[in-house]
Amino acid sequence: MAALALVLSGCGAEFQRGYLPEPVTEIGPKVINFWNWTWIAALAIGVLVWGLILWCVVAYRRKKDEKGLPVQLRYNVPLEILYTIVPVLMVAVLFGKTVELQHEMVDTTQEADVTVNAIGKKWSWDFNYVEADAHIIGTQASDLNKGEEGLPETLPTLVLPVDSRIEFVLTSRDVIHSFWVPQFLTKLDMVPGRVNVFQAVTTEEGTFQGKCAELCGAYHSEMLFQVQVVSQEEYDAFIEDLKASGGDGLVGNEYNLYGLHEGQPAKLPPALLEDYNASQEEEN
Repeated sequence: MAALALVLSGCGAEFQRGYLPEPVTEIGPKVINFWNWTWIAALAIGVLVWGLILWCVVAYRRKKDEKGLPVQLRYNVPLEILYTIVPVLMVAVLFGKTVELQHEMVDTTQEADVTVNAIGKKWSWDFNYVEADAHIIGTQASDLNKGEEGLPETLPTLVLPVDSRIEFVLTSRDVIHSFWVPQFLTKLDMVPGRVNVFQAVTTEEGTFQGKCAELCGAYHSEMLFQVQVVSQEEYDAFIEDLKASGGDGLVGNEYNLYGLHEGQPAKLPPALLEDYNASQEEEN
């Protein structure tokens, strides 16, 4: 019955994607494929080790008429070569594939359709739509623990167009945060004084939950936001409404809790670079 349950579970979509969230970006299937093959390799090693253990248990068990210790074997050269060379090769392949996928996940050489400067702060988010010259100011989700209806709609909501390449420019106002939308299958830290960047190509419309994935203080669990992926027409209408309702312009570094570290960030949006340079001049 256990074997049958295991076989039948392979028919489910959750099992096929390794119980990761359903991906809604272009890179997602590649992440799932890498994740699944990593588990297959680990399972293969496990089967080999389990097999050797069981073989030793059976082959070298004490017989009823035996006394004392069995014959002691000092070396088994083929076996030693096996458990030395194979793990080294597996680690090398795993490392190479990890680096290859990681480079693809943070590659920003292609031109983005939309650039979003996501700013982490204790304990919420600000979002700058760089090309559209518009912004969203988020507030802490302090009442979500009450469980009342309608409260999730008060979260800062990042609206993005579908089938578009989005560049996320990540900065922080205070401490280390981490930008994570589980269904993007990509997560990247936000470090004060440093600019981290990645791109994601949206593939499906819908509403997805985002959160901070780095323990950042007492109310880390309330640092939540939503992502809505919509059609291009709906996105354009949203930007117009946002600018008309007070979201015109970009929010800068004036709300940063600490001064930025030395060193000019290469990927800071040009519209915010002047604020950064000005803050550096004041510190000097």
